[in-house]
Amino acid sequence: MAATKIIDAPRNGHEMAPLNTRARGDGSHGVTIVLTAPQRNSVSSVEIPGDPERAAWSGKMQFFLSIIGYSVGLGNIWRFPYLCQQNGGGAFLIPFMIMLILEGIPLFLIELGIGQRMRLGALGVWNTIHPWLGGIGISSCIVTLFVALYYNVIITWVFFYLFNSFRYPLPWSSCPTNETGAVIEECALSSETAYFWYRTTLDAAPSMEEPGGLKWWIVLCLLLSWTIVFFIVMKGIQSSGKVVYFTSLFPYIVLTIFFIRGITLPGASAGLMHMYTPKVEKLGDPTVWLDAATQVFYSFGLAFGSLIAFGSYNTPKNNCVRDVLLVSVCNAITAIYASVVIFAILGFKATANVDRCIEQNKDILYKHSMIISPNVTMEQYEAAMEGANMTDTKLGLSVCSLSKELDNAAEGTGLAFIVFTQAIVELPGAPFWAVLFFTMLLSLGLGSQIGILEGMLCTLFDIDIIKRVKKQHVTGVVCLFCFIVGFIFCTGAGEYWLKMFDSFAGTIGLVVVALMEMIAVVYIYGHERFTEDIYQMTGYRPGWYWQLTWRYIGPVIMVGILASSIIFMIIKNPTYNAWNADTGSVQQKDYPPWVMGIALTMILAGVLPMPIVFLMRSFQCLKVDLDIHQGSIRRNETTASTKEMIDNDDDDDEDDFSGPALGGHVKTHSDASDDDEDDKPVTMRSTMLRISGNHLDVPSSRKSFKMEVFDL
Repeated sequence: MAATKIIDAPRNGHEMAPLNTRARGDGSHGVTIVLTAPQRNSVSSVEIPGDPERAAWSGKMQFFLSIIGYSVGLGNIWRFPYLCQQNGGGAFLIPFMIMLILEGIPLFLIELGIGQRMRLGALGVWNTIHPWLGGIGISSCIVTLFVALYYNVIITWVFFYLFNSFRYPLPWSSCPTNETGAVIEECALSSETAYFWYRTTLDAAPSMEEPGGLKWWIVLCLLLSWTIVFFIVMKGIQSSGKVVYFTSLFPYIVLTIFFIRGITLPGASAGLMHMYTPKVEKLGDPTVWLDAATQVFYSFGLAFGSLIAFGSYNTPKNNCVRDVLLVSVCNAITAIYASVVIFAILGFKATANVDRCIEQNKDILYKHSMIISPNVTMEQYEAAMEGANMTDTKLGLSVCSLSKELDNAAEGTGLAFIVFTQAIVELPGAPFWAVLFFTMLLSLGLGSQIGILEGMLCTLFDIDIIKRVKKQHVTGVVCLFCFIVGFIFCTGAGEYWLKMFDSFAGTIGLVVVALMEMIAVVYIYGHERFTEDIYQMTGYRPGWYWQLTWRYIGPVIMVGILASSIIFMIIKNPTYNAWNADTGSVQQKDYPPWVMGIALTMILAGVLPMPIVFLMRSFQCLKVDLDIHQGSIRRNETTASTKEMIDNDDDDDEDDFSGPALGGHVKTHSDASDDDEDDKPVTMRSTMLRISGNHLDVPSSRKSFKMEVFDL
């Protein structure tokens, strides 16, 4: 049998011998396997692994807007302002910025940079760094699925409110009446906006154990949400990349409109002063720093695999360091900007409530002849109130305090659907402002949901079997599955289930994944190698700041967040707020044991794939073949640049290097040093062993191809 000549590659002491295998003796085709290490002596010498036909951004703006749309989400609107108010006002910006610098930005660059370097999704990246780390990608995908399930439910509720915003007057501006014309007691005991949220929108059940049936209006809105999401992401960034121009830019337009309107409203200055007045003593509270670290972690959308996917669509020479800094600054500024807008309008709402309270007190005082007219001056009113307080007569007067009104803060759905909707009612032309507000929430939610699903789908398409299926079909199956599972959020206990998912499914799992990502890149892949990768891609070599945060500070902060989350979960009995129709208020209830069992299952499902894959591969419980290491071993079809070398290889029959496809022995170059194997990274040595222990499935066509094993 004729032999072939081995292709010479640049030698730097880390090469393994090329293998050439002829599957047939008639010379119909050949297979060449070349194992090389990338040249690292210049920026221009970078060799990028991954799929050569991978989708790419159509432009820099599309990538930047996609990252902004994903990172800047609902948390910037309804979580950050609440944290500022509760954790020291303006003083909270100090721990927030410190955690942003020490935790957020370094981990952001790790995910974006490693994705761009390897041009693979989360599963492919961690399999490439080391097969034992493949569970990180699986865990990330599972946790992302849990979050995608309930995140789209929030978009569902936004759709319901958006549709009702076109009614005049707004349906949450007044309490409904019964057949006799009397106000419904449940609404009278609570408020117009609270009643519309809990009864009209959710038809809230008394507890998780009594969920009631499906609410058809929520099911229809959920179907609409998943249908829109499907059409946006069904073709990957080719379709979603066009939508981000709206989902990323429109919220800033709306925030600016609300800002201009908000600062002109009475009471806006009071709201801003209440929020940003620094309470420096709060900085001594460890929970303030923990809240800051947690907010930074979740506001960037770290550990979902989405940033890795977005980075993998970049060109190899994209300046990812600059992108990380720009997005980080933009994210922080957006959170502060949104807080100004929110509290300017909440200050107006608080002032309106205080004025209404004073008017009610004046009417009471007038009825008891303590003032001469309801239109007395504030001095006369305050004097009458002092006199009334000195007497023991119970007149039913209320305490009208602006600070008390501003202290009644809310976060999450409570802020968006109860507190802020009440502020919108006070504005002239309320339906217009309601449409603007909920369209902004819709664009923010869709932008984040697009990124979440893109990260999960990109991970799925790292699996060879799924890669053979059209992306539209896979996306359709995923969206249909999520829609069906989402029925659990369409019952009367839907909000309670969402709170449970938010508290358990996307907390511990994400932090563990982020910690393992940092360890994998810095200590297994190697911080020096990753630093060199960044230099090759951008021309910038990360200095001491990046090294300290990657190697020491970042992992310590991640461990701190993880430990505190577990401790608080154990010490504080997990509860949820259930709506009590009899009192018109929420009351805390303990999760039923079976619900806590589901919560524990979700946590384990997001964490266990990492140790399971590690143990099964380290003890060789699974037969590891080439398909699961697509980042390390892949097939490149012959191109014009390689055709001549392959043809020369086929024409020269001096030596015979029969390889594993024929059961032959794997030989090395005669001039290769015996110490080469010891110099190779663990991932490269183990890759060679896997090749020599498997049979290569060689196609029967005459088309030549080259299979390369890259040392990353």
